[in-house]
Amino acid sequence: MQTANVNVPIRVTGRHVSVTDAIRDYAKSKIDHIHLDYPRIIEVHVILDVSKHRQSAEIILHCANHITIEADMECDDMYAAIDGVVAKVTRQMRKYKTKMLRSHRPRKHLPQHIEEQVLHIDEQFEIEEAEPKHLHSEKYTVHSLFVDEAVLQLEMAANRPFIVFMNSKTERVNILQRRRNGGFGLIELNLPT
Repeated sequence: MQTANVNVPIRVTGRHVSVTDAIRDYAKSKIDHIHLDYPRIIEVHVILDVSKHRQSAEIILHCANHITIEADMECDDMYAAIDGVVAKVTRQMRKYKTKMLRSHRPRKHLPQHIEEQVLHIDEQFEIEEAEPKHLHSEKYTVHSLFVDEAVLQLEMAANRPFIVFMNSKTERVNILQRRRNGGFGLIELNLPT
């Protein structure tokens, strides 16, 4: 189940109209149903406006990576305006995602697997309780990616602390890690041939 855009803070304000609880709940429920995994939504601001013969709704999405998506819709009915603006915002998010994930870059390498290297110790060397008690090992498939694609994949996988990939630009194995301050760190490996 996708959980990237769950429990997003939503502000609903009105211009020339007092926002009722029914309209506020309707707008929040429509925005809660936007479950696209990219871009990750940080905050939503819904602005409802009523003039003499028109009712309009505007949505401003503040997303990760300094992305701001805005859309507005005018209609005779406020509920229809909210439906229309949510549909517009969803289309814009899909458009942005396909733009970022479009495979317009040539791939030079097929996925590779990194083999384990075992360190052999002489028999004369004595070890006292040096064996780790809990050792967890995993195998990772190394895909050929650009750095921005790796950042995108790490953002979409919120539970992974790092990603190992073959940098398509430098043709070296890289590790992209999530930092405590919310940023990312890039490690480039020089593997012996």
